[in-house]
Order: sequence, then C-alpha cells, then structure tokens
Amino acid sequence: MEALLPHKLARSRPLADREILHRALRASLLKLNPATLANNPVIFTVEVGAAVTSILLVRDVWAGSADTAFNLQIALWLWFTVLFANFAEAMAEARGKAQADTLRRTKSDTTAKRLSPGGGIENVSASQLHAGDVVICAAGDLIPGDGEVVEGVATVDESVITGESAPVIRESGGDRSAVTGGTRVLSDQIRIRITSNPGATFLDRMIALVEGAERRKTPNEIALNILIAGLTLIFLLAVVTLQPFSQYAGAVPSVAVLVSLLVCLIPTTIGGLLSAIGIAGMDRVMQHNVLAMSGKAVEAAGDVNTLLLDKTGTITIGNRQAVEFLPLAGVTARELAEAAQLASLADETPEGRSVVVLAKEKYELRGRGLAQYEARFIPFSAYTRMSGADLNGCSLRKGASDAITQFVKEQGGHVPEELKEIAGRIARQGGTPLAVANGQRALGVIHLKDVVKGGMKDRLAQLRRMGIQTVMITGDNPLTAAAIAAEAGVDRFLAQASPADKLNYIRNEQAEGRLVAMTGDGTNDAPALAQADVGLAMNTGTMAAKEAGNMVDLDSNPTKLIEVVAIGKQLLITRGALTTFSIANDVAKYFAIIPAMFMTAYPALGALNVMGLHNSRSAVLAAVIFNALIIVALVPLALRGVKYRAGSADDLLRRNLLVYGLGGLIAPFPGIWLIDRLIHSLGLA
Repeated sequence: MEALLPHKLARSRPLADREILHRALRASLLKLNPATLANNPVIFTVEVGAAVTSILLVRDVWAGSADTAFNLQIALWLWFTVLFANFAEAMAEARGKAQADTLRRTKSDTTAKRLSPGGGIENVSASQLHAGDVVICAAGDLIPGDGEVVEGVATVDESVITGESAPVIRESGGDRSAVTGGTRVLSDQIRIRITSNPGATFLDRMIALVEGAERRKTPNEIALNILIAGLTLIFLLAVVTLQPFSQYAGAVPSVAVLVSLLVCLIPTTIGGLLSAIGIAGMDRVMQHNVLAMSGKAVEAAGDVNTLLLDKTGTITIGNRQAVEFLPLAGVTARELAEAAQLASLADETPEGRSVVVLAKEKYELRGRGLAQYEARFIPFSAYTRMSGADLNGCSLRKGASDAITQFVKEQGGHVPEELKEIAGRIARQGGTPLAVANGQRALGVIHLKDVVKGGMKDRLAQLRRMGIQTVMITGDNPLTAAAIAAEAGVDRFLAQASPADKLNYIRNEQAEGRLVAMTGDGTNDAPALAQADVGLAMNTGTMAAKEAGNMVDLDSNPTKLIEVVAIGKQLLITRGALTTFSIANDVAKYFAIIPAMFMTAYPALGALNVMGLHNSRSAVLAAVIFNALIIVALVPLALRGVKYRAGSADDLLRRNLLVYGLGGLIAPFPGIWLIDRLIHSLGLA
C-alpha cells in the first residue's frame, strides 16, 4: 500500500537545511555540463567566457606572463558566477527532491482483498493491483489504492491527507465516490474499483510533480529567456566591436577584460535566477498542500481576472451550523434543545458540535458526559443517517427528517404533519432540517444553516483590490443566493446554476479577454474545470474532476483558491522585480566600469569615475566579483518570493520600479566601491 504523507508533509524546509545544501552543491557541479547549460543562453555564455579565459590562462602560465595572477582571478570568479547561477536553480530543485524523498519513504505495502473472476476473494499485495481490479474494504481496512466506490457506502478517515479528524462519507454513484490509497474505512463495507496501475497512483504523481527537475518552462519564461538571450547577443556584438575601437585608441584590453565586461553587462542575475523563481513558485504552492500540474497553472493564477467560488464550503462554512430549535406542538423549545444536546454529546461532527453549542448558548444547557447517564451511544451510520443515545429509558435520535420519521413509526409512534411542514420550510430557505425524536414521540426540528465564513468579506475585498471579480456559484434560489452574496460581499452571483451554466459563464468571460479560475469536486464540475484557466479540483472529489483540473488541493478546502491566486501573483511579481533589478544593475555597471577602463586613453572619462576606482584592473575585477556575489545574495529572495501586497497593477508597478529598479541602479556603486577598496588594500590588482 502506498500510504500518503501526513497533513502538511510538503511544509517548507529551511533554506539552510544541511541536506538540501549538500544536494544543491553537488548538483551545481553536475550542471556545469555544457549540454545542460545550453538551455540557459546567458549562463552558457558565461561558461564559454570562463572556459576561454581558462585556456588563455594556461597559455599565460606557460609563457610566464605578468598578467597571470590577474587573469587567474578573473577566470576563478567567472567560474564562480556559473556555479552560483547553477546553485540557485539547484537549491530550488533540491527542496523539491527532498520533499519527494520524504514521500517515497511513506510508501509501504499491504494486503488487499481482491475479487477474483470466479467471485471469490483473494489476498494479494497492493502493489499487484491494476486498474480495473475490484477490492473489498471493511471497517478498519486501509484502502489499498486510488479508486472509486462501485458498491456500498461507508465513512472514511482521510486525516492522512487533510489533517481533519472528522470522517467523510464515500458512496457509489455520486460525486463522493473517489477514494485515495492510504485512507482508512471506519464503518460499513464498500467495494472499490482500482483506477491506477502500479507506479501511476496519486502518490507517484505527487512525487513526480514535486521533483521539479523535469519542470517544463512556461510561456512567460520562454518569452523572457528569448528577451535576455537577445540582450546577450546585443552586448556580445557591442563588446566585440570594442576590440578594434580600443586598438584605434591605443588602449587594447585583454581578452579576459573583454570577457569580464561582457559578463558584467549581460543580464546574468536574472539569467541565473529565472529557473529558480519558477521552481520555487511551484514549491510554495506545494507548501499549501496544492499540487500544480504545471508551472503554467501557477502563472495563470497570478493573472486571474475572475474567480468563481462555490457557495457551500467556500463562501459558507460548508458544515452547516445549528441556528434554531423549532419544537412541535406540545413540546417546549427547552425540552427539544435538551434532547438534541443529549443526542449530540457523542457526535463529533461539526453539525453535532454546533447543536451542543447552540443549546448551551440559548438555554444555558451545559455539556454533559454520557457516562453519568449510563448511556449507550448510537454511532452515526451512512445507512441509517441517524445518531443518538439510549439513556434512562429514553431512545433519543437525531438525523435526517425522513430517517427520524421512519424510526418513530418503527417504534409504534406517529409523526405529525407539522414536522414535515417545518422541514419543508427550512429546505425552501436553503437550510437543512434535522429532526429529533424520543422513542415514539417526535420532538421537533433543528435548523442547520449555511454560515458565511469569518473574515470572508475581508478576503473578498482584498481580491477586489487586486482587480479580481468574485462570482458566487450556487444551486440556491435567487433570493437565498442574493442574501448570502450580500452578506459575503461577492461582486456577482449565479443562482440555480447547472453545469452548463458554469461552463457558459466561463466561456463568456474568456471571450471578453479575462482569465477565469474556479474550484470543483464533482463530475458535473469537470467540464467547467477543464475550461477554466485555473481549475482547482478537490482531492475528495471524483476522479473526473481531478483529471479535468490543473491543480488538486489535498486539503479539499475550496477557499485555497484565494491563496493560490496570491502565490501566482507573488511568482509573477518576483520574476518582474528581479528582472527589473537585473537590468537596472547592468545599466549601473556601465558607469562603474567603462570610465575606469578607458580613462587612461581618454583622461576626460576620469570625470565619470564617480566612485574613484583605483585603476582599470581593480574596476573590472571588482565588477566581476560583485556580479557573482549578487546572484548569491538574491537566492533567498528568489526562493521565498517577493512579499505580495494586494493593490492595483499601477501600484505594484510603481513599487516594483521604485524598490527594485532604483535599488538595482544604486546597489552596484557601493558594492563595487567596497570590493575595489578591498582588492587594492590586498594588492590583488
């Protein structure tokens, strides 16, 4: 059996983790392979320059040249530049590989009860199960692999995935039929059709996704790579033309100096950090227990204009809360509340706990232990749809109104028509009726209602400030939908929405040039999830939904989409910020290096040597060292991401230019100045 990791297994590991550092250092050396670096034109150019400088260094050593010490330093720092760029990408990959290793350690094998063609049951290793096999799982059994329930209904403990202790119902023929290997059956018995082959389970897909090493570049990354490759080509031509120009001026720089100038002017900073930014973005999504099927999905989340949110479980709590006790004629509200509370004392579901809390708040009925009543607890069953307790000669039951009606009749009692009327009224209001009975006597109804999640209005307002329109999707009637939409603060709502309505809404938004994100868990959500630019499927949903979406939330928390959007925006902002910094950084180096290089031939350029660099050699060496070290300094920022603050696109652009554009222009001056002073004091140039 392939047991899934505990909740939040993908939690971020420290940047200074020794195992990750060792893995990244080894990978940095392996990435020196030119065939590997060829995918990164900027760093490949640096490696070629380092190799040429190293070859010429051997010649200088052989000839006993006076420039040997200087050229050796240039060669070493050029190689360090390549290694540091490799290290940035290797660090991001190592974090993913460390997570994948943790996942692999959770894999174990167990025995599955497989139905044979003859109808018998055979015990086989879970690793021998193939797609199409049917297995039987009873209470206490671990589910041996990913599959769908084809017969029966049971409660399943999925805490190994979600971290939630409350069990969930899995049944055949509905949207709650998908099960995941490693979860445990708590009640009843089900038959499961395995949907994955060995090595192709959900856990295996998780391992492949978090590895990151084979991550395909997104369209934005490809476009940016083309841009910086073009800049590299332009600077290469510019530096090559300096040779005849310098010769004419009588100040011919060495090949090492020209290579250094090229490396300092091309966008090496963003070239070295670009892949790390993308991999780290997917890693941050994984830290939130969301599997992104591609980097493109994460990027698309950052560009989303419209967010479709299901009402139940997203806008509202999902587990409906008790808000009112409605007694039948001849029954006091306090009597109903007391019976409902006693029947709920051993009910650990959110609904059951809310009944206890409501009785305490309204009628000051304190929670009591069942032991003092010598009670026999009646556990909830997916078949009976009831729970309760037998105590002091009373048979208290709480559950679905039709189930309670049948229970009362079986006890020889009669259910008044009033209970049906109250239950119908609650249902028409969008609530859920929960009936209560004591043996032959029906007592009344508990009104369970959707409750808007705390802080939801603020979160939706934050999305509005980000320029994202929120749309609530619900099957409720327009009046109920309007009330909840107003309370939650969504921009629009789509009431009584069918699968076709969702799909058409998404298509209309996309036709107007907007990017759409939505969540879903059912088979009926699959078409809309596939059509949406960002489709976040719930892990507890059907296989059809998970296959249609480009993200899967292991926690099955629909509000996670809001966090995913923020992570996507953080990814885009980080890439934009570091690109801005890199280009501004290169522009500043013009003024740091060029005057010092040519002021011997053109003394007038000395006026531009504002930093007072000692000579051309110390200026070039200082610039090369700064160019290498700035990559290392920015690795933590690339991996953690630039802090995202909600705001308009104009505000974000203004802040980006102010902080990273201006910072990129300023940083080289004090940095190169300090390194130049250190080089001069040590007599290195």
